[in-house]
Amino acid sequence: MDFVAQIEKQASSLRSAAEQAGPGAAVPTCPEWTVLELVRHIAEVHTWAGTCVVTEPAAGRPEWPKAPRDWDEALAWWDNGLATLVQRLREVPADRPAWTFHGPQVAGFWARRQAHETSVHRLDAQLATGHDLPSLVFGTEFAADGVDEFLTVMMPRQLVLGRTVEVTGRVLVHAADAGRAWEVWLAPGEEPVVTDVLDSAVDTDATLAGTADAVYRALWARPSHAIVSGDESLLAALPRA
Repeated sequence: MDFVAQIEKQASSLRSAAEQAGPGAAVPTCPEWTVLELVRHIAEVHTWAGTCVVTEPAAGRPEWPKAPRDWDEALAWWDNGLATLVQRLREVPADRPAWTFHGPQVAGFWARRQAHETSVHRLDAQLATGHDLPSLVFGTEFAADGVDEFLTVMMPRQLVLGRTVEVTGRVLVHAADAGRAWEVWLAPGEEPVVTDVLDSAVDTDATLAGTADAVYRALWARPSHAIVSGDESLLAALPRA
């Protein structure tokens, strides 16, 4: 999958929606933010990730940048940070050592991470326009990869940041149109254990199922048509950003 192309595609849609909504519009899925704050956030994320791509692991976590507070200046600053990120991801070999917060310490980590970071905030910007989202937003392959990235990268990241699991049980996450399913085992004080399963009929305590798009959005607590069954408290306990 060309994650760099996805970054460009999702960022373009995000920017169009942000400009349509306007800087002062509220972001329903991030109540503490206006669209200006959403734009500043994604601009900072893209600029920071562009630095991470060319930072050796031993150098440690790069300093977090600060975007301008003026709308036009923030947009221009974002343009520059996004262009740098895309250029570096295309030019730097994916297997070159780079600082990351999880998993392999290689530059290619950032292409996948930023594709999904940008796609989630694209939804936020589109919702800020006041229009409902269509039932399908993301392609099956991309959304299914996003489910996997959430379960195997972002959930463990939240535990590092201090989130804890206080329940016990097994959750089935089923992206039906992608033919993929994951079993998540939860236990107090333990890192969730995520396993790809071949048979979605496994016996679990709770299930999150639907199209890959719907499941992807539901995991990120965005509006979704995914179906939840069983013990909903287990799904609520999944460590989220």
